[in-house]
Amino acid sequence: MSEELNKMVLSAQGIQKIYQEGSISTQVLTHVDLNIAAGEKAAIIGASGSGKSTLLHLLAGLDQPSAGDVSLMSQPFSSLSAVKRGQMRNSHMGFIYQFHHLLPELTALENVMVPLRIRRESPRSAQQKAEALLKRVGLADRVDHKPGELSGGERQRVSIARALITRPAIILADEPTGNLDHETAEQVFELMLELNQELQTALLIVTHDLELAKRMDRQFNLLDGRLQLVE
Repeated sequence: MSEELNKMVLSAQGIQKIYQEGSISTQVLTHVDLNIAAGEKAAIIGASGSGKSTLLHLLAGLDQPSAGDVSLMSQPFSSLSAVKRGQMRNSHMGFIYQFHHLLPELTALENVMVPLRIRRESPRSAQQKAEALLKRVGLADRVDHKPGELSGGERQRVSIARALITRPAIILADEPTGNLDHETAEQVFELMLELNQELQTALLIVTHDLELAKRMDRQFNLLDGRLQLVE
């Protein structure tokens, strides 16, 4: 295996997605190829309804393609059982959503600990790591606050910490700043770029923000079911 393939974190080849409702077929993705290397940051842009979130779900193994294959860490991914995909996700991926999806009954600290507890890491170890990461994202004084007691930007910082707690090879982010005002969005995005550089975690974001997308290493436009590299 070449050195370049060893560095490849996420790869999609010939991805198609067709939704079938009765006799009606709707092809959302026609033929998508994508390779994301370790530490790289890339953006996918496209019109509303173009299939950006569908593609992200396929890359995350949350749904299966109608054709084509997704590989994670140079290993088969999309062809695995749901249980095996879940195990690989927990080992190598982190997620940031537009709507943070934090558990409302848990504190910021407890929310960040969740992925490690799923791995059955000890409570003490999980807590120490979560506290350190919350401090890194500027929330050392908010660890005991529940999501309802945090601002939108603070909730998204908790979400970023939760995504990074397992030290994943790649973060998938779906409109991570789409629910924030401009100033807060800029702060959150700068934090994501800092952590991408610091931890060398690859970053793949879906966004409608063209200015944000331009600050990534590569930008792709999803058009007519295909990814096109923006020159």
